[in-house]
Amino acid sequence: MKRSHKKALLITAALAFTAQAAAAGKVEIFSWWAGDEGPALEALIKLYEAKYPNVKVDNATVSGGAGTNAKAVLKTRMLGGTPPDSFQAHAGQELIGTWVVADRMEDLSSLFKSEGWDKVFPKDVLSLISTGGKEWSVPVNVHRSNVMWYNPAKLKEWGVSAPTTWAQFLTTCTTLKGKGVAAPLVMGENWTEQHLWESVMVGSLGSAGWQNLWSGKMKFTDPKVVAAFDTYGKVLDCANKDASGLSWQQASDRIADGTSAFNIMGDWAAGYFTTTKKLKPGTGFGWSASPGTNGTFVMLADSFGLPKGAKDRAEAVNWLKVLGSKQGQDTFNPLKGSIAARTDSDISKYNVYSQSAAKDWRSNKIVGSMVHGAVAPESFMSAFGAVIDQFVASKDSAAATAAAQELATRSKIGQ
Repeated sequence: MKRSHKKALLITAALAFTAQAAAAGKVEIFSWWAGDEGPALEALIKLYEAKYPNVKVDNATVSGGAGTNAKAVLKTRMLGGTPPDSFQAHAGQELIGTWVVADRMEDLSSLFKSEGWDKVFPKDVLSLISTGGKEWSVPVNVHRSNVMWYNPAKLKEWGVSAPTTWAQFLTTCTTLKGKGVAAPLVMGENWTEQHLWESVMVGSLGSAGWQNLWSGKMKFTDPKVVAAFDTYGKVLDCANKDASGLSWQQASDRIADGTSAFNIMGDWAAGYFTTTKKLKPGTGFGWSASPGTNGTFVMLADSFGLPKGAKDRAEAVNWLKVLGSKQGQDTFNPLKGSIAARTDSDISKYNVYSQSAAKDWRSNKIVGSMVHGAVAPESFMSAFGAVIDQFVASKDSAAATAAAQELATRSKIGQ
């Protein structure tokens, strides 16, 4: 009896210890969704903690537009052997060309099969997140890069409409300056200048030309690319001079308050306008495809992967399951201003803008974003900002395209 009693006490103590360990479970999620993008992430965390109440999410967010600051911190941690349990990356070459080729990520193919994701994510998305026939990250959304935002009431007041080509844009810019609009186009810090460059290139080269640039079939020194840089320089002349001191949100504010007429920004701006600024789509803010890109959807996707050596691996896998679920995507994306990566999303949960984006996603030509990691490796992206900085200062298209081609060769683009 004494031995049985002692055994029972040991079992009870072991169960109590296990319960305490479960209650103390955690998972560290690393992202750059801070500030105005925070509510969408917080909604996902709330959903995760409701499904796994014994696990606490450590929200390790590093603020900074397009993840510029977060990527620097992530690099230090990954190379230092202390990876977060799961981290945000732009789906495509940003993750694959950096951490997958370095053998720092786990293959998620079995998770895709067990969760049925190989049947609900579009082929274009699966191709973006795959290499060697394996999937490496879970996309939580799809964003559109090539969107031009404006204030409908102000355009009516100024007597102009949203231009559909870059030539029309430049004419409209001249008209607006004549009406006292000092900066018809508003931009922010360096990465938003690259974001604008991307739309000018796609609008000038066309979707096929854009794809040829990243496959190596077209060189950056091609006369068509040089001419597109010339157009970009003229477009920059329409922009605000204090761009380097503005975040993308502050640039968006100048559309909301009518200081500037146009802003080229991804559709996370829709989330900002609706969630933070409380503006109604279609009246408080308007949109169209950036000039020259109607019928083309320049896509990017935010995704999360599973680094090798994650301390809380099981909890991280459950985080990925929530991200890839229909409930998770329909919880996150209406707040983020993006659309679900899944094809079975409940579109009735989304606002007018997101419904229009979802329609274009199904019918437009799909190409990947350079600025946001889909078509170019991190080695190119991290250095390309200096090329743009130099061009903004000099407006020397020949020098910029030569520098870009040298960078592309060094990054083995098209090889």
